[in-house]
Amino acid sequence: MTERIEGHGGELALAALRAYGVREMFTLSGGHVFPLYDAAHKSGFPIYDVRHEQSAVFAAEAVAKLQRRPGLAVLTAGPGVTNGVSGLTSAYFNASPVLVLGGRAPQFRWGSGSLQEMDHLPLVAPVTKHAETVFSPDDIPRAVTAALTTALTPHRGPVFLDFPLEAIFSVSDVELPPLPGIAPVEPDPDEVTKAAGLIAAARRPVIIAGSDVYAGDAVDALRAAAESLQVPVFTNGMGRGALPPEHPLAFAKARRVALKGADVVVVIGTPLDFRLSFGDFGDAKVVHVVDAPSQRAGHVQPAAAPAGDLRLILTALADHPGDRAEHADWIAELRTAEDAAKARDAEEMAAESDPIRPARVYGELRKVLARDAITIGDGGDFVSYAGRYLEPAQPGTWLDPGPYGCLGTGMGYAMGARVSHPDRQICVLMGDGAAGFSLMDVESLARQKLPVVIVVGNNGIWGLEKHPMRAMYGYDVAADLQPELRYDHVVSALGGAGETVAKAGDLGPALRRAFDAGVPYLVNVLTDPADAYPRSSNLA
Repeated sequence: MTERIEGHGGELALAALRAYGVREMFTLSGGHVFPLYDAAHKSGFPIYDVRHEQSAVFAAEAVAKLQRRPGLAVLTAGPGVTNGVSGLTSAYFNASPVLVLGGRAPQFRWGSGSLQEMDHLPLVAPVTKHAETVFSPDDIPRAVTAALTTALTPHRGPVFLDFPLEAIFSVSDVELPPLPGIAPVEPDPDEVTKAAGLIAAARRPVIIAGSDVYAGDAVDALRAAAESLQVPVFTNGMGRGALPPEHPLAFAKARRVALKGADVVVVIGTPLDFRLSFGDFGDAKVVHVVDAPSQRAGHVQPAAAPAGDLRLILTALADHPGDRAEHADWIAELRTAEDAAKARDAEEMAAESDPIRPARVYGELRKVLARDAITIGDGGDFVSYAGRYLEPAQPGTWLDPGPYGCLGTGMGYAMGARVSHPDRQICVLMGDGAAGFSLMDVESLARQKLPVVIVVGNNGIWGLEKHPMRAMYGYDVAADLQPELRYDHVVSALGGAGETVAKAGDLGPALRRAFDAGVPYLVNVLTDPADAYPRSSNLA
């Protein structure tokens, strides 16, 4: 039975949003979108506002990633939308089902120079799955439902709608469209069989599982496939934690050894991009498992490339009826390398050096983070260490900017994470460079009583740029920040609290105070500027 609703454009949009499970709005106030606020206010729909529109989109993306449902950002016309484009682009690269609703100057005066008159669609179309201007209030429920369906259909991603003033402010009586089901993408069974045969016959196979495994709710199926075929598993992105660190097939430290020795590399739910050597693993055959045909790599030729619902593909791999090669020696070899690397890491994480080494920060964090804590990476050099030293114990507990590498995600992601999980630890790991992009939104967190912990690795430089530039040219420019800047004072002035830590022995007590504070709390750690993360350039 269909439902009819009468109301202004904001009420019509909100009715369609609720039907799709959207439960909150992230925004920065603007007159072009007042009807959306009016609809939310009158119906008790939570509104969270920020100090920069990019944070609203990042908050919506955090909800979309963590909860595997649409996240909503509402942006006013013109600069409101353009300020959100980096967030949209990040969501596009991360396959996050974010809906951005934009205001728009009135259509009946178009071309006359109204305030913030701009056609947003040419800007947002390249970084969304769908972008549309909705000119009539009668079309708003249809457009919202269609956009959300598109956002949730693999390969997932952001969508954009904007509403001219007369459309969003006008009243209409319309029928809400039924929710269309999203059918799973059926993989080609022959391609799945080919992949299963390659993995089962391999002597030294390796699985690398990425964010789409979590987004596609395929974590259990991944574990079943790995256990059935006895294949060691490495993870990246939101795939981290898919197998807990104590699982006998879970590996994190021995990736270089694994990829050097593997004869079959199975990449599941993540692109063959710069993070994975562009899919070049020497003589190893590559099996690339993706959630939609559009995600098959065009720059390499995998030995097999099943495309479709990851749960269906991984379940079929687990149920492969053919013979399986014995992998016990290979797993034992990797475990030896893993244990050796863990021992080296343990020494680095306990270092008493002065200034503080970044590794020690993560050594202390590991002691205070709960298994279900959500850790958020917003930075370059300092966050690179997080990927090495932190091992998420559960899926859906790790947020980083993803392959687009956009700084400034931290406060928006923190807001979305706190809204999603009010009772968990939320910890933002932030470089001092990244702090310049979004730290003002601590005020938004403090004002709306959303406590998080922020750990800033403060080395006073752009670490991933300064050292490589010196190596290339013998000098560096535009790579220095103020040394020992008091970012904790900034947070205190904005309604939170914090402290600066200069001695390794003071880290543990400071972190415990931070998690007990009940307000946004920044631990400003003065780290060694000479201790940059050793990573070769992948710019090409």
